[in-house]
Amino acid sequence: MTSKNPLVLAHDAGQSLWLDYIQRSMLGDELQAMIKEDHIMGMTSNPAIFEQAIAKTSEYDAQIAAEVSANPSISNLELFNQLAIQDIQAAADAFRSTYDKTDGVDGMVSLEVAPDLAHDTAGTVKMGLDLHARVNRPNLMIKVPGSKAGVQAFEDLTAAGVNVNVTLLFSVQRYREIAQAYIKGLERRVAAGGEIDKIASVASFFVSRVDSSVDAALEAKGSEGAELLGKIAIANAKVAYGHFANLFGSAAWQALAEKGARPQRLLWASTGTKNANYSDVVYVEELIGPQTVNTVPPATLDKFRDHGKVALTLTQGLPDAHKQLTQLAELGVSLEAITDELETAGIQSFVEAFERLLESIDGKRQALS
Repeated sequence: MTSKNPLVLAHDAGQSLWLDYIQRSMLGDELQAMIKEDHIMGMTSNPAIFEQAIAKTSEYDAQIAAEVSANPSISNLELFNQLAIQDIQAAADAFRSTYDKTDGVDGMVSLEVAPDLAHDTAGTVKMGLDLHARVNRPNLMIKVPGSKAGVQAFEDLTAAGVNVNVTLLFSVQRYREIAQAYIKGLERRVAAGGEIDKIASVASFFVSRVDSSVDAALEAKGSEGAELLGKIAIANAKVAYGHFANLFGSAAWQALAEKGARPQRLLWASTGTKNANYSDVVYVEELIGPQTVNTVPPATLDKFRDHGKVALTLTQGLPDAHKQLTQLAELGVSLEAITDELETAGIQSFVEAFERLLESIDGKRQALS
């Protein structure tokens, strides 16, 4: 693989590409090749991804049978935890050299708390601490939904020294709350005498789902909203990045930076193209910028490797992005209402995927025992 690989060029432009996928069979040579040849710098998982891996393959059947044989009363949730922790540990070990080379900035692997805890701050913190201890890898990120309850849970986990990936962020306002919670968590940790120089965090800001919902609202307006079709998700992300640059360049942040604190990077999620009328790599190409992460599903990764174009697009066009969001409001389309709905729907989607996953595990344990 030559340096012309667009995935490598994106890395050279200051963006870390993470793989939005996990499956046991790819955690060996296949993953090592992606790390070496494509400069893939980390990995994210979620309930839907684990559902595909565990429910739709036989790769986990032997471990399911062994775990149930050793402990017939094991719950389906604990059985899942055993399966997932083994995968996450293997992935974290694969990325350990990346973690070491980047001094803990990259090489991260994310594991999500149970999605039915999205509105339970205490439950999220408890499970986050438990998974953090059980996985026992410095390059683990605990994934917490960016719900109202999740904001406080994230602050508490940061204060406890846990690396956190805050997921399901759709609105700039909620992102700003999360960024402030990061600072508060670090300040609490410093006040308690803790070290903060190894804490890493990302704010997973979802992209393509925003266009799907906004485009539907614009199409209902007829031709007057046509020029904004396919524009709002990227505009929304650019405005969020503007807040990132301001916040983590501020005097208040500098006091923490002097103690070794690292900025919470924005991570672009939901970057697979859902509308066939748009470029199949648009949510990668249009969001390339320094100190960011893009977590990319395998199919989009392959497409970007094949024909992606790399330029520093994220830092361009912020005034236009603000203008587009203003135009959207003037058309009577409430981005706030849409992002609120997307957060609710995103949490529910993960809850349903997790329920299906536990049901499939139960079915397998019955069949294998």
